[in-house]
Amino acid sequence: MKSLPRLFENNRKWASEMVQTNPAFFSTLVQQQNPEFLWIGCSDSRVPANEITGLLPGELFVHRNVANLVIPTDMNCLSVIHYAVEILKVKHIIVCGHYGCGGIRAALETQPQPIDNWLSPIRALYNKNEADLLGLATLEERLHRLCELNVIEQVKHVASTTIIQEAWRKGQKITVHGWIYAIADGLLRDLGAGISSLDDMKTNCTNET
Repeated sequence: MKSLPRLFENNRKWASEMVQTNPAFFSTLVQQQNPEFLWIGCSDSRVPANEITGLLPGELFVHRNVANLVIPTDMNCLSVIHYAVEILKVKHIIVCGHYGCGGIRAALETQPQPIDNWLSPIRALYNKNEADLLGLATLEERLHRLCELNVIEQVKHVASTTIIQEAWRKGQKITVHGWIYAIADGLLRDLGAGISSLDDMKTNCTNET
């Protein structure tokens, strides 16, 4: 098996640069991770969570999957949320999608299993909002809006988990945020879909159309 020497060389350079910047960086990092943030994002290689938020290793706990979905039966995602909330005591959970998401586009086309099954919630979301989406002038506009709607929906899914709701009942301060990232300019945008409490959750559900 080839060892991919370029990646190992990149790693050595990165480690050296980190030590030059902060000689105690790795010795401090090895002691513990104490992030305030959980990032739930897309697996797309163009959306590196730490880099676009300017955070160092140890500052951001990360879960990624195709199209940044939070599905109630996905034990991987639920386990990450549980660990982040119960063990790491994060204060912020950020669901971040991105414009130009291949998963969003693929959801509207026929795909081989198992990805077709994975993306089925996005098709359901499209059907739910079809009238509004078809009111937009172009396919790209519809896809961009569906990316946003998907983030907002996943924020609700996170807030609906028993993990988050129990944490709120115990008085734990956690806000679930909905962000979108534009690959075209590298900027993040808050979609204004944040939920910080059970009362917020009730209001959010009441206002849902």
